Amino acid sequence: MKIALINENSQAAKNALIEKTLREVVEPKGFTVVNYGMYSADDKAQLTYVQEGLLAAILLNSGAADFVVTGCGTGEGATLAMNAFPGVLCGHIVDPSDAYLFSQINAGNAAAFPFAKGFGWGGELNLKYCFEKLFEAAPGGGYPPERVVPEQRNKKILDQVKTVTHKDILTVLKTIDQDFLKQAIAGEHFKEYFYRDCTNDAIRDYIKSVIGE
Repeated sequence: MKIALINENSQAAKNALIEKTLREVVEPKGFTVVNYGMYSADDKAQLTYVQEGLLAAILLNSGAADFVVTGCGTGEGATLAMNAFPGVLCGHIVDPSDAYLFSQINAGNAAAFPFAKGFGWGGELNLKYCFEKLFEAAPGGGYPPERVVPEQRNKKILDQVKTVTHKDILTVLKTIDQDFLKQAIAGEHFKEYFYRDCTNDAIRDYIKSVIGE
């Protein structure tokens, strides 16, 4: 699994801590972490939480990432922004039980954390335990056991509904404000990581045209 990490501007200073904690948990499982920043509050390329959602949608829909870890001050704005885009199913994760239940019941492909609210003494420990539970087992296993079948059925229904209520990602990329899009993909290492990992030629080609390549 390739896990992308994305931070917006208000919590960019925590990027290194989040990346370190995430790697400690998932790399022993054979997963890969790709850090798309922001890397610090002073980064030239600044991301809002809305742009986190757009960037996540690009990565997930293009095959450049299998899962996105993100957040903001409360995690709420990031969650709303992520779920506004096609191909993204994001949960708001506050504690380890949230992480486990979201993975097993909802089987999403993104998680948004509160990196300011409640993130005090021991915050990095809670984050570690959340990551452990989020990636403990294959998603969609269900909980409790007697609810597995209806939960898996509802997840399929939700996925089908989202294909109706959302435009496809290429339409979104072509019709969204292009300056907003350029800002979302202006990260220091975006081109390096995205071009390497993207598996969708149409999305790659459009991103290249936006960048001017």
